[in-house]
Amino acid sequence: MLVITLLLTASTVALAGIGGLYYSYACSVMPGLRSTDDATFVSAMSRINTAIQNPVFALSFFGAFLSLAAASAYSWANGYGSAVPATVALACYAGTLAITFTVNIPLNNRLGHAAASGDAAAARRSFEGKWTQWNMHRTWLALAALVALSIAWAALGQS
Repeated sequence: MLVITLLLTASTVALAGIGGLYYSYACSVMPGLRSTDDATFVSAMSRINTAIQNPVFALSFFGAFLSLAAASAYSWANGYGSAVPATVALACYAGTLAITFTVNIPLNNRLGHAAASGDAAAARRSFEGKWTQWNMHRTWLALAALVALSIAWAALGQS
């Protein structure tokens, strides 16, 4: 029981951090930047996109996936009731990763390149709406993963 408890704890902490990050963008960062001029928006997002590439973020971002995968596999291998909800949490989180790698990161990269062209208005127009929309999808998926992980904890207690 110690191993699955550690895996679910690591999953919960990492997933809560990443889900909170997506939620923070949805509730404060993007609404706050919405009221700025184009140059400020592009500059701020470009700086944020650079700053987020750090070991602490990477630990949470990749750690959530790895710990969820391990918790799911360990639950299945040991017949724990946490297996199905942990797998659902993993699938939801994998969805956030798919969105991040196929939509948000390419948009971040294009924003950086477009910003170098000097046309902040065009850079912002091609970025803001789509990035914000897909971040909302990541937010909901991360929250769904947390709900599933909560159910995994409850199911583990009944095993």
